[in-house]
Amino acid sequence: MRVSILGCGRWGSFHAWYAHRAGHEAVLWGRPGSRRLEELARTRRNEYLALPEAVDFTDDLAAAVARAETVIISVPSQALRSLGQKLASLPLSRKAFILCMKGLEIGTGERLSRVLRQEIGPGPGIAVWVGPGHVQDFVAGIPNCMVMAAEDEALTEKTAAAFSTPLIRFYYGRDLLGAEIGAAAKNVIGLAAGMLDGLRFSSLKGALMARGTAELSRLVGALGGDPATIYGLSHLGDYEATLFSPYSNNRRYGENLVLGRPSPKLAEGVYTAEALVALSERTGVELPICRTVYEIVCRRRDPASELERLFLRPAKSE
Repeated sequence: MRVSILGCGRWGSFHAWYAHRAGHEAVLWGRPGSRRLEELARTRRNEYLALPEAVDFTDDLAAAVARAETVIISVPSQALRSLGQKLASLPLSRKAFILCMKGLEIGTGERLSRVLRQEIGPGPGIAVWVGPGHVQDFVAGIPNCMVMAAEDEALTEKTAAAFSTPLIRFYYGRDLLGAEIGAAAKNVIGLAAGMLDGLRFSSLKGALMARGTAELSRLVGALGGDPATIYGLSHLGDYEATLFSPYSNNRRYGENLVLGRPSPKLAEGVYTAEALVALSERTGVELPICRTVYEIVCRRRDPASELERLFLRPAKSE
């Protein structure tokens, strides 16, 4: 299969590496002037991995899309709509798109598959690739299980088969809405976990995991998805990689925030916290953990007092 990967950051470069490993022809696209793309094209390396000689590079979006049967998108979630607008001007009818990114659009609360669909229109297939795993572990040969979910079962099964290897075992996701909400929301729970680490309250992560899944399952149900999806690989299954791993950007961001240390970039969970609070208000579903994280990261409330208030709420039935 000919695969083009749009986005040349940590995950984009991994997906080019992995597509080649899975036996596909891979080209990696970055925007014109991208220093990351220039460095990769020159050295074939970044801090995470080395790309094989067979992987090509381009900053020509039309050329990257034209040569591909499957297009993997791995860009920041808030940049997807503008990229979708550029894609809409290209011939796409026979393409399949896989979103390898986790988040919700701030301002609208839209799932990323819906954002892309709104921009490129009907025709091309859209799938999402979510679940646990870190680039550092995969390139070291440590396997994991992930989820492929799409708008129709045929595309789910086709893309899962195309990218399954001994390194990644794919499960079929039958609830696209739940998979996307769960994958995005686990970053918010990751922020909370990092804050607990920074406050030396790590023992509260068990309560965080139990109550986080409960509130998000209620939200998925209210939105029309299957509440049980939250307990699968897209959300609960990703907790080890997000709440405990030293590689987790969201956990590290939350810890740095509490300790007053700078973070190199804004964590994806910050945007997602804002979007989830908007969904909470729209649906009437109470999301106490997500709202607490929002108050801390978006409204600059004191982490210690907000988290203490969260975990010492008045007694109620579990």
